[in-house]
Amino acid sequence: MGLKSVKEIEKNRSELELAIDKTDFDAEVMRVYKKNVVKMNVPGFRKGKAPKGIIEKMYGSAVFYDEAIDNILPGLYESAIKESNLDVVSRPELEVVSIDENGVLLKAKVYTKPTAEVTKYKGLEVEKEKVVVTDEDITAEIDSVRKRNARKLTITDGAVENDDETVIDFEGFTDGVAFEGGKSEKYTLKIGSNSFIPGFEEQLIGRKAGEEFDITVTFPEDYNAENLAGKEAIFKIKLHEIFRSELPELDDEFVKDVSVLNTVEEYKADIQKKITERKEKVAENTLEENLIDELLANVNVDIPQPMIENEIDGAVKDYDYRLSSQGGSLDMYFKYTGMTMEQLRESFKDSSERQVKTRLALEKIVELEGIKPTDEELEEEYRKIASGYNIDIEKVKSSIPADGISADISLRKAVEFIKENAVIK
Repeated sequence: MGLKSVKEIEKNRSELELAIDKTDFDAEVMRVYKKNVVKMNVPGFRKGKAPKGIIEKMYGSAVFYDEAIDNILPGLYESAIKESNLDVVSRPELEVVSIDENGVLLKAKVYTKPTAEVTKYKGLEVEKEKVVVTDEDITAEIDSVRKRNARKLTITDGAVENDDETVIDFEGFTDGVAFEGGKSEKYTLKIGSNSFIPGFEEQLIGRKAGEEFDITVTFPEDYNAENLAGKEAIFKIKLHEIFRSELPELDDEFVKDVSVLNTVEEYKADIQKKITERKEKVAENTLEENLIDELLANVNVDIPQPMIENEIDGAVKDYDYRLSSQGGSLDMYFKYTGMTMEQLRESFKDSSERQVKTRLALEKIVELEGIKPTDEELEEEYRKIASGYNIDIEKVKSSIPADGISADISLRKAVEFIKENAVIK
């Protein structure tokens, strides 16, 4: 029982011929019979007592074959893949060729991992964005902190201004009829947020708390609700409250309140340093992305579709996880956006193909340059994982094979190798 032959049937696709000895197959068929006979009613026999031959005459000689093959196949297939040394990237397409006096003969067609041809990866030319931190950048960062520490004032006499927070009741009508989803009470709306359709927020400016009034707007032509797209609507508004933020003064006392520093000058210098570091990181990431673009322009590889589909599967799972961490789900996302699973998968197609192609190219560079992590780098990676999940490092080592960790480190080192050998302008 095992692998009989392997042959390439097309580029990156192979066919394995697998055999199950008759003795092994008959033994598994008997086990299946003993498992299922207790559930079978056969005229003339007590439940569970019908002989195997009688059941096969009633239901056909192959009545137990499918389950027997299903039981044997996982172990048989796994050992055959190991013996073949194929790097398989898809589920097998299985075919039962024959079941006879010699046993069972099966064929498994699989896609295999392609080898990338990298024509150039040294001397790639890219530009790195020059990092500049302006006074405006520093002011904007400080103003953001001031806004987070602002006092909220209730405006009783004045009128609504841009950036104010309002509390309103509203109900929308088209052609004199209220429409679904167009009504809310005590809704908090920040003016200038552009969270409502164009023209809505602007018409609240100048109004005072306690006023009731109508505003007229026109829904955009591409509005997601087709029954409202392009239509004029009248909203009846009741303005309950107006709130305005009062920013704290930028002085030494403010600095002491929001940081461990003592003076405005120290605070500005610290903000400048942090912005510089942040922009440097963005510039470095952009540089790497541009380097990968240049690399991929020098890569030839035929990627089997299952590899791209597997990458898309991972992207969908990641997206679902992010939604669930925010209290949502894919079902909710599809409901409110009108998107389908097919459309979501299509949206990930280009990025997934790029990811697969990049990985194949970097793996080739790892091979060509003999890149591998040091023992210290491997240990440090395990330590980071253990620290991130707050578990013992030995548990991490026992659950994550060193080969997988080593491969990830090697790919990162390949990127660094490309960067070190690039012409950066």
